[in-house]
Amino acid sequence: MSDIDSILYVILVVSGIFMPYSVNGSPSRDSYTVTHPKYDYSEEKIFQKDRNLDEKNSGLVSLIDQEITLRESSQDDDYDRGFSLFGLVETMLSVVANGLSTVVSSIVGTEKKNLRSNVNKINYRNYQLIRVFPNTEDNVADLRDLRDAEPEDIKFWSFPNLNRTSDIIVAPDLVADVKSYLRDKKMDFKVLISDIQKAISYQNPKMTKEQREDLVTTQGHSMTWKRYHRYGDIVRYLEYLAFRYPNMLELITIGHSYEGQPIKMAKVSTGLNKDGERKPAIWIDAGMHGREWIGSAVVTYILSQLVERNSTYSKLLDNSDWMILPVVNPDGYEYSHISDRFWRKTRSNHVESQEDSRYTPSNLLQFVTHYTRWFWTKCEGVDPNRNFAYHWGEEKEGRASSDPCHETYSGPFAFSEPETKAMADYILANKQHIRMYLTLHSYSQMWLLPWSHTRTKPSDYSDMINVAKKAINAIAKVHGTHYQLGPVTDLMYPISGSSDDWAKGVAGIKYAYTVELRDRGTYGFLLPATQIVPTAREIWAGIRAIARLVTCNT
Repeated sequence: MSDIDSILYVILVVSGIFMPYSVNGSPSRDSYTVTHPKYDYSEEKIFQKDRNLDEKNSGLVSLIDQEITLRESSQDDDYDRGFSLFGLVETMLSVVANGLSTVVSSIVGTEKKNLRSNVNKINYRNYQLIRVFPNTEDNVADLRDLRDAEPEDIKFWSFPNLNRTSDIIVAPDLVADVKSYLRDKKMDFKVLISDIQKAISYQNPKMTKEQREDLVTTQGHSMTWKRYHRYGDIVRYLEYLAFRYPNMLELITIGHSYEGQPIKMAKVSTGLNKDGERKPAIWIDAGMHGREWIGSAVVTYILSQLVERNSTYSKLLDNSDWMILPVVNPDGYEYSHISDRFWRKTRSNHVESQEDSRYTPSNLLQFVTHYTRWFWTKCEGVDPNRNFAYHWGEEKEGRASSDPCHETYSGPFAFSEPETKAMADYILANKQHIRMYLTLHSYSQMWLLPWSHTRTKPSDYSDMINVAKKAINAIAKVHGTHYQLGPVTDLMYPISGSSDDWAKGVAGIKYAYTVELRDRGTYGFLLPATQIVPTAREIWAGIRAIARLVTCNT
């Protein structure tokens, strides 16, 4: 075995894959084993798959040979200076990366495709939602270690922070071990949901075909705020409003998602003001994170109030225009409906664009770890709320991650996602008219102020806090729901590349807020559909209370 073959062998073993090649490029059946601890496939099942991939494996070996030849012919000067171990390792890492990408591309194709018909739905039967109470810095460190140790089987709904509860989903086979670990570390905890799959099935009541048809017959569309709707339903409702109220609602496709879905923004306006000028506008978006269904439901409710009950809000519409984007991340939102209920990110794949910057001594281990997870799990997507071009990619204190497998992956570069780019482009083109930026997320019941990337407060913080106080007071009057108020870094955790920071810092929108909707964690992302209307009513009251104030305050 040559030095290069030895290094390739080591990389594959470290990655959890031992796949020696015979002379002709096919795997050697006698010595083929799989060492990845999470998967226990039978040898026969593995070789059935291998028989279908012989040609692709041969292509990988051929690619390796070509890459080595190219490196040798282009690096004569390096060889004159002597053998470089790191250079050799770098070469092999590049070869393996390109090879894996080539194999995958040959299987799924290089074009963007809609693969939704082929996805499998993840079942969370007997997964538990556990709330942990870290009281010391050591507790926080222990939770972060736990998060990093089992990223696929332990999912954090809220990141570990001192003296703040942390909610985690734990796979059935790890529940006992995690509870034992927490007891050993002297951390208090309680089980909020004992079977996640049951909670998922109860969250969203189904609608029969007959019920849908009755709704269309009686009201012209199938939208109802008694359940959460798929993206197609939301788009059809927007189209209905645009058709029914053409003089009031303009439906604008501001871009397309990674998978090609239209990103629809509704502009609500009754025309120019009495001076013949455009009115100041309020921007509201939701659905930035796929699993946060309540945000999109609330936004469509607000849209229905503004448009279908416009006579009730004539004074509000006389003073302001509204730009409403119900679903920033259509691909992630759809994926959370059809495959993984807790999918957060977009559905893009940036493996190719990571190649140039990955191979340095400092991130060598991260590279191997990433490709191990990439090979065995789903590492698609970017966190849209880490992808905006304002203090983008800062990793200190966990503000964002450069690991494509991480839930807070910031992307290979700012605005790498067509979704965030489309939204930012539209806002920048209209920034002179936008007086308030609101982005709806869940959960925690918080009204959050910039800055997210630093603990320093903006110079006009007092103006922002005074306006926000009026909003949360109005919210409380509806159902008695209490929303905490304060900077993101005080109430949650630091974030870099967030949309609210970008809206204020780059677009220059004075009043930029993130609103974390219901609840405090009893249901978390599985807020029952019965709470859509109560949540929407109180948030709409809060927004109305400050709309005139911010649009008149230029």
